[in-house]
Amino acid sequence: MKKLKICLVDDHQLFREGIRLLLERMENIIEIREADNGASCLNLLKSWQPNIILMDIEMDGINGIETTIRVKEQYPDVDVIALSMYAGEDYYSSMIEAGASGFILKNSRFEEVKQAIKTVSEGHSYFSSDIMDAMVNKLYKKPGQKPGSKLSKRETEVLYLICKGLSNQEIGNKLYISKRTVDKHRENILIKTGTNNTAGLVMYAIKHGIVNI
Repeated sequence: MKKLKICLVDDHQLFREGIRLLLERMENIIEIREADNGASCLNLLKSWQPNIILMDIEMDGINGIETTIRVKEQYPDVDVIALSMYAGEDYYSSMIEAGASGFILKNSRFEEVKQAIKTVSEGHSYFSSDIMDAMVNKLYKKPGQKPGSKLSKRETEVLYLICKGLSNQEIGNKLYISKRTVDKHRENILIKTGTNNTAGLVMYAIKHGIVNI
């Protein structure tokens, strides 16, 4: 089991303390540090880099979106999971574009927080079901939206399963094809969609109606 260092970035001390107590129960988390705003987070990262940052969005000074942009520019190997009270399009789309690998709501059960950490630590993206529902509902309200025509039927199937958080091996098992074939499909999808990571693929899938919950 991969050992993880986690950074909590939130301007509410009580929330940080509550999450910290729960995170400390996870056997694979070896270190937890806190920052009460974006500037404090960026200063902390100068001397210590976590595997994952749980990032609040609305904070005084440098907000979570701008902080995430700076984190990904300076420390691209550090993953960010956004935390928010709101599932609005402005929040999740801005965080995805900033480079966040996940988005969960603050009223989620802690089991979902654990699943998000596990999924992101394995190199995938994680978006809570509420966020996925919000994205799809927003998409369907836009007239004339059509699925992306760049992808083949098989590539579309692979992209859908990527958005559901499956690994390449799991996708291969589900579609009865080899992991190597999935690797190639994923490479082609990245090229065709002009994206360079899983978060970008998720955004593409949402914009083009490929994800359907």
